[in-house]
Parts: sequence; C-alpha cells; structure tokens
Amino acid sequence: MPSTTLRPVAEHRAAVAALIARTQVESRPLTDCLGLVLAEDLRAAISLPPFDNSAMDGYAVLAADIATASEDAPVVLPVAEDVPAGRTDSPALVPGTAHRIMTGAPVPPGADAVVQVELTDGGVERVAVRQAREAGAHIRRAGEDVRAGATVLTAGTRLGAPELGLAAAVGAGELPVHRKPSVLVLSTGSELVEPGKPLRHGQIYESNGVMLAAAVEQAGCSARLLRFVPDDVEQFHAALAPHLSTVDLVLTSGGVSAGAYEVVKDAFSGRGVDFVKVAMQPGMPQGAGTYEGTPVITLPGNPVSSLVSFEVFVRPALRAAAGDADPGRPTRRARLTEPLRSALGKRQYRRGFHDADANTVSVVGGPGSHLLSALSASNCLMEITEDETDLKAGAEVTVLLTR
Repeated sequence: MPSTTLRPVAEHRAAVAALIARTQVESRPLTDCLGLVLAEDLRAAISLPPFDNSAMDGYAVLAADIATASEDAPVVLPVAEDVPAGRTDSPALVPGTAHRIMTGAPVPPGADAVVQVELTDGGVERVAVRQAREAGAHIRRAGEDVRAGATVLTAGTRLGAPELGLAAAVGAGELPVHRKPSVLVLSTGSELVEPGKPLRHGQIYESNGVMLAAAVEQAGCSARLLRFVPDDVEQFHAALAPHLSTVDLVLTSGGVSAGAYEVVKDAFSGRGVDFVKVAMQPGMPQGAGTYEGTPVITLPGNPVSSLVSFEVFVRPALRAAAGDADPGRPTRRARLTEPLRSALGKRQYRRGFHDADANTVSVVGGPGSHLLSALSASNCLMEITEDETDLKAGAEVTVLLTR
C-alpha cells in the first residue's frame, strides 16, 4: 500500500542503499581498472625509487673533487663511463673521475653528487665542471617516495590515472577490484519518441533514459538502456523479464505518480516494490524494492526530478555497491548570493552555480521540475533543509558539487 505520510529523505536514502549489494571482487589487469574501486590495500613490493638515481642529465662525481670549481677556474675530470637509464651493471666511480649520467640512471657506487650538464662543457672524454656541488646534489635516494612494504593505496580507493600509475610503479600487474554494478535503465511512455525523429502533437522526445544511463556511467557503473516500453503492464513485464537475472539494479523513471496510466506503479505494486512520497522537492514520488530477486528503484518522470533523485538516492548507493569508501558527492557550505524561499517540511534541492574562489552559490533557474536547461547550466545542487523557509542573501547553505 502507498504510504500516506511523507518519508524523510534520510530514511529513503537508507532504504535505497540497503537494496544494492556490494559487487564481487575480481582480479583485473591494470589496463582494465580505470574507474573501478580497489578491494584490498595495496602494499609496495619495492621501494620508490628502487635505487639511488640521477635527477638530471649530467655527470656523477665526488663533491670533494669539484669543491673549487668556478667559471674562471673549472675543474677538469676524465670521463670514465657512460651511464644511460636502464644500464644494469654498476661500475664504481674512481675518485678524480666523472661518469656521464642520464636522468633516472643509477648513481654509481662512490659518487655522491650529480652536476647538471648545463654547468659543464658537455665533454665526452674529459669534462670541465664550472660550479661546485654539495654532496647529495641532484640524487634521488632509494625509498625517498615509497618504502617497500608501505601501503600505497587503501581499499575503497577509486582508481584514476595517478593511482594506476602508482600501482604500476610498485610492480602490481593486476589489482583486486570490485566489479562494476550493472544497471538496466528502463524508459516507459507511449508518448515518447526517439530524438531525431519527427514529433506529432502530444508526443515528446525521450530524454530521461539517455540522461540516466549517462549518469550511471559517470558514476562508474555499466548502463543498459531499454527504451520505449509501452504503457501496458503485460508488455512491461515481457520487456523486463530477459534482463532481470543479468543486472544488479533496474532503474525506471516515470509512471509512479497517483494518476491513471502509471504503468511502473501498476506493474510493481504488490510485487515487492514499495511506492512512497518523500519529503523533498523536486522528486516526491519514489519507489524502491525487489522484483523477482532484482533490486528496483523507480524515479519520477519529470527530468529534473529524475536526475535530482538519482543524485540524492541512487548515485551514492551505486558507488557504495562498487566498493567506494566515500560514495557521496563532495559538499561545501557556501554563501547565497540572493534570497531564497523554500516550502516548510520538505527538503528542497535547487540548482545552483558554485563559485569556488568566492565560495558563493547562485540560484540557477526556478524550482520547476521540468526546467532541464537550468540543470545543464548548474554545477551543484543546493540542499535546503525542511525547516529553512526564508533564507537571506549571505546565508550559508550546503551544496553538493555535481560537476
């Protein structure tokens, strides 16, 4: 039975989060891990750098041998060895000589400084050093960045380019990661037409499916879009049946209000999905539950309501299911640039533009749940609590950074 009272936002968020189980752990090559979440701590198998190496192209020397070097009186040393990056043997430096060395190459035993080539004449057989250098100059010490055995990445970390680079640098060829949650995005409505095709009076272009599938992918999950399911319960069930055992979540939009022809509500009511009214604006009509063993979340059909609901309820649940240790959007407290009114008893999510430099937020567009252009022009959602009804310019509000 539908609820006769408004469900608090936090309660519905918890109900949605409880539906989607954390995905299985699998070992995957580094090249397949972008955007996935690490399932176990990663410890360094080696130190970084793994050996003392040169930070410059130049010459490895004993600092004492060039202590008197100057532009007017350079110190001339014989060049005994060339040490390019990748050389695996380590010929020792004899005092009174120099080794020509490249950036990243191992510092030879006996050397305690590197003189960059710009401070020399660049000689091959003999080199004139025109400036003194202290011991340790331009040498990257072994373990200076990471010590072998240290934890370099913790479980719950979403893997981006820097994290994958670090994993590769410490020798990890594969990583244990959580599988991407898979989501069936189901678009219903006999009035919907594929974008690019001509419209007849009373029809609209289908946008929610494309938008929500993109939001699912941006959340690091896999989206499968099933479009143009008619407003017929039997056809709805038939279209859905082949997908139920192959996805982690069915996500619908529309068909959940109180009117006639609400096919999503008609198809799922009494079958494990609860339909409620949540104390929020936009996005009051919501549904969540399990249908034939598959989690189902139903969102309202107005575009803004649908995407705001995804941000508030679905995205954090999906990120948690993917193993993310911090699944929520970043939040800030920012000052309003203008007054703002909100309905008592409902949590309002208004589109806004957050100026990071000034830490202010401006309202973008009106509160209407059909104003999709304002959503595309915003970079955050302002979260106005249930008891905040009359906010003045300069008041602080919580913003969810969505861009």
